[in-house]
Amino acid sequence: MYLKVVGVGVGAMVVLMFAVFSIYWGALWKVPTRNFAGWVVDFDGSTVGSAVVQALLSSSVSSSGKVSWTNRSASEFPGGVDDVAGAVVDQQTWVAVVVHPNTTRLLESAVLSVNASYDGSVALTAFAVEARNENAYRVLIRPSVEATLNAVTIGIAKSFVKQVGSAYPEIIANISTTAPQILAEPVGYTLDNLRPFDVPVASAMTFVGLIYVLVLAFFIVNFSAAAREMSGLETSLTTWSLIFLRLASSFISYFVLALFYSLLCLAFQVDFSRTFGHSGFVLFWMLNYVGMLAVGLSLEAMLTLLTTRFVGFYMIFMIISNISVCFMPLEVLPGIFRYGYAFPFYNVSGAVRTILFGTKNQLGLQFGILLAWMGVSLITLPLFQWWFRSRDAAKAAVARQSGEEDS
Repeated sequence: MYLKVVGVGVGAMVVLMFAVFSIYWGALWKVPTRNFAGWVVDFDGSTVGSAVVQALLSSSVSSSGKVSWTNRSASEFPGGVDDVAGAVVDQQTWVAVVVHPNTTRLLESAVLSVNASYDGSVALTAFAVEARNENAYRVLIRPSVEATLNAVTIGIAKSFVKQVGSAYPEIIANISTTAPQILAEPVGYTLDNLRPFDVPVASAMTFVGLIYVLVLAFFIVNFSAAAREMSGLETSLTTWSLIFLRLASSFISYFVLALFYSLLCLAFQVDFSRTFGHSGFVLFWMLNYVGMLAVGLSLEAMLTLLTTRFVGFYMIFMIISNISVCFMPLEVLPGIFRYGYAFPFYNVSGAVRTILFGTKNQLGLQFGILLAWMGVSLITLPLFQWWFRSRDAAKAAVARQSGEEDS
């Protein structure tokens, strides 16, 4: 019997490993499966602008970069460069490169006047938002953008030196001595990280800490189940009273846990006032409260269906399926991972980024999805509890009838 139980347990874990762990392995297997969307916007409208646009569009086809570039007309952004930056923050694209107005004219003027103060790095600006997904920014977007722009600017410099040597042979020596940067870097770039991920401890709230939240909910579910058994309330209460007890216990417990989880983050000097002022902390607290209820009530409902012996399998599934969609953007994962848009961790992580870093505000949608998870559990938990009570009552009636017939 011992070997049978242990053997079945090991076999179940092997099945779980291949069925559930493969979700996370699959999320990291071939990243990215598709390129990030990138814009190039030419506000120069002249020689340099055209060269940069053509070079970036060509790089999308010929290189192994992680960004696919699309040319967007400057007329789409009446507010100029600021409008492009705003579009990046609004998550309309992952990265945008702009060629600033009058870049060609300023470069030509610098050549003719041999301007020693000319700075080519202000010709181009690449906008991106690290806080949208710090892993994607650090591992994929920034290295790819820098490598591409380095290649583009070096190519422009080589061509420019030939043009200057041919058109202005009489001043090329003077430029080389007085303003060599005009030849070395006629066009450079600056990478503008519009929303830096500059709170390292935030990683706990947007990724790893979400696992701990689910584990805390699992403990609450088990503590509550043990309390009902030890106190006798599991069998002495009516069905609807038991349902009310389970729900009330969850709502009260997670309210307290969410508060102290939020205070723990505050104790490590996380600034919640960046985006929403003093209400930022309360918003963060309510986000954690609703997030805990979303996963905790789901565990509470499945406990009734799976019992304490097997609910741990469901918890592992919840951890793996949720965390798999938080490490990298869903846009560059295989299409099957689009389920993440409707899962709790993805929405909690996105909401935390908005509160802490001021990324695109989708709090209404994110809270709505978490509330939807709560709503499903508020339906399934009473149904499961009623069904099990009805089944147990039917079994008891059959047992009594059998006993009466025997007597």
